[in-house]
Amino acid sequence: MITVKLVGGAKKSFLTENLQIDKSDISIKELLKLLLELKPDDSPKLDIENILIAINGVDSSAMDGESTIIKNNDLVSIIPVIHGGALKKITFKISSKQIQVIEIKGQPSIDVKFIDNLRKKYPKIQLQAVSSSFIMNSYHLKKILSLSFESKKNNILLSNKLEIDILMRFALTKQISDAILKVGIKPKSNFILIAIGNKKILNSLYEDLMPLSVNLFVKKNDSFLKKYFKISQKQLDVVYSKNPLEDILIEKAAILV
Repeated sequence: MITVKLVGGAKKSFLTENLQIDKSDISIKELLKLLLELKPDDSPKLDIENILIAINGVDSSAMDGESTIIKNNDLVSIIPVIHGGALKKITFKISSKQIQVIEIKGQPSIDVKFIDNLRKKYPKIQLQAVSSSFIMNSYHLKKILSLSFESKKNNILLSNKLEIDILMRFALTKQISDAILKVGIKPKSNFILIAIGNKKILNSLYEDLMPLSVNLFVKKNDSFLKKYFKISQKQLDVVYSKNPLEDILIEKAAILV
């Protein structure tokens, strides 16, 4: 038996908050197919292309994505991220590390000193800020973070700090100064704040910054990224993936050694 918890707009698709599925040892992909079959015909569409899926509180994209196997008694949470359920915060784990991500609205008074002051206030949290223009969505974000964590594990970071490695991989450069210039905080520009640390302290950080936060990944920036990193349609066409641009960016970030 699997319990499916429906959050936000997903509840409207099934007219309930919880579903009991009499199956186990199935993949997320198989579960989504089953849910589409179970959805009442007269209820709103369930947009499976724009959802976050967590298993027992752990984001599936930090596991095996749609291939992740759901076991008996697992709790599967389905959270829409665009239609009826845009999020101001996402939390997940990579390599047992708790990560929290929020988007901060750009203001004239917010510059590089903002992140320095946060680091002083929250010394037990690792923090990095990346321009919102350079992160497409949660898939792109989590894959890049996974690269940095894997590099730290294998002792092959691009810099001596995980936070700097993250910045360089989003900027697709091995030069720290170039990465800061490209994707660092700029006044009046939104940025994604990535925080790594204890869950309790992360919650305090969110409460502190909530008035400055906005919904994540609302602005579409695929055209900007294609132009900025000179990725042609021909390159995209040869990538066999439903996320070709993200996967090209991730591949480029992976070979920065």
